This record gives sequence, C-alpha cells and structure tokens, in this order.
Amino acid sequence: MQVLYTAEALATGDGRNGHARSTDGRVDVDLSAPPELGGSGAGTNPEQLFAAGYAACFHSALRLVAKSADADITDSAVGAKVSLGSNDDGAFGLAVTLEVSLPHVSREEAQALADKAHQVCPYSNATRGNVEVDVVVAED
Repeated sequence: MQVLYTAEALATGDGRNGHARSTDGRVDVDLSAPPELGGSGAGTNPEQLFAAGYAACFHSALRLVAKSADADITDSAVGAKVSLGSNDDGAFGLAVTLEVSLPHVSREEAQALADKAHQVCPYSNATRGNVEVDVVVAED
C-alpha cells in the first residue's frame, strides 16, 4: 500500500475512562464509558468516534461513486450506528449499520451506489470479514 496520510493519536488514563488526543491536537477528548457499560457517559467513547469516522469516510466514498455515475448527490447524508456486544466465546465485537440518504435518486439506484461505495470505502475494506456491516438506504 502506498501511504497517502497517517493519523496519529494517543490514549492515556484508564482506557474507556481516560483521554485521547491526536498528535496535531485537533482531536482532544475526554473518554468515558456510556451508562450502558457502567460509566458516567460524560465524555465520548470509542464507538462514537468510530461511528463518526465511518460515517464521514463512507459519505466521501458514496459521493465519489455517485458523482462518477452522474447521480444527484444534493442533500446526501450517511449515518452510522456502531454497536458493541459480546460474542458467544466472551470476546467483544462490533456491528455497524450504515444508513444512506440520497433523496434525489431512486431507491434502487441509491442501493446500487451504496453497495459500490461499500467496495471502495477504506473503513468498509478494513472491517470486511471482521465486523458485520449492514448498508441500508433510508426511506426518504
């Protein structure tokens, strides 16, 4: 792989109840486990950060493939839900649902574009085979 960009961050403190900061200082957040996991929920958590990153990355991929198909991307959006759970063997795992909104194209075309974006998005490529990812088209 030819590296185009590298992001770097450091987590300190007590893991999910610690602090994370990127080396350039643009991300500088307190972390706290959500109440569902026994935490205060006062800060953000890794799943929220992953959801934000995946939504943004997938939206970029979607806009790229939609532009190349000459589709109307006006008012497009992508939402990401990242779920944390435990597997049968006691290990923890993630599941993701991506909700795509392309309000100015047909549902069938939106699904085809979302499926194509899922093939080119770096987050999708990183999670493929490791994380269950569902890509759904919003009912606009």
